[in-house]
Amino acid sequence: MAETRTPEPAARPAARTPDATRRSERSRRAIYDAALSLVGEVGYPKTTIEGIAARAGVGKQTIYRWWPSKAAVLLEAFLDLGERAAEAAGAGGDSYEIPDTGDLAADLKTVLRATVDELVDPQYEAPSRALTAAGIVDPVLGAEFVEKLLEPSLQLYVKRLRAAQEAGDVRPGIDPRVALELLVAPLAHRWLLRTLPLTHAYADAVVDCALGGLSPR
Repeated sequence: MAETRTPEPAARPAARTPDATRRSERSRRAIYDAALSLVGEVGYPKTTIEGIAARAGVGKQTIYRWWPSKAAVLLEAFLDLGERAAEAAGAGGDSYEIPDTGDLAADLKTVLRATVDELVDPQYEAPSRALTAAGIVDPVLGAEFVEKLLEPSLQLYVKRLRAAQEAGDVRPGIDPRVALELLVAPLAHRWLLRTLPLTHAYADAVVDCALGGLSPR
């Protein structure tokens, strides 16, 4: 009689190793979203690492492993928010430029109007104000805020104003770094101190006044 063999059980598929990179990215994204939403809901002073961790569904030690403070979390979350907005608009952070249509006034009004829209957007306003205030009392955070967020934007103005000088639209000898502050500082002042409403009409008036002093005479 032929020997009967019991068939060997089929080999089980190997267990999939969890992807730590994807898990970390999901956690980071949840932390970013939690930090931004909490600042908008309860304000910066009441936002805590514990609250961010609870909202994100992670342990607070996970946050402390990546960031030294809630301000650092918020800064990175805000930078990420800007990058995602640029991608959604079809422009990477490095590829964005102030328009150069040959009409300096129109180009500057376009970008300052967009700045107004961002500053009054609740999604951006709360974290912007929180980071501005925190940067005043924390010089390390303030320097990082300028380096990573403000300076890249300011350099776009420098580039556009230098092009305007070469085209004869701005007087030679004017420092573009000083000139750009004639444009951005009034918006920052009105927004930060809430002296009057921040509007497109105000942005247009700022451009007109600034170019009155910058244009060739």
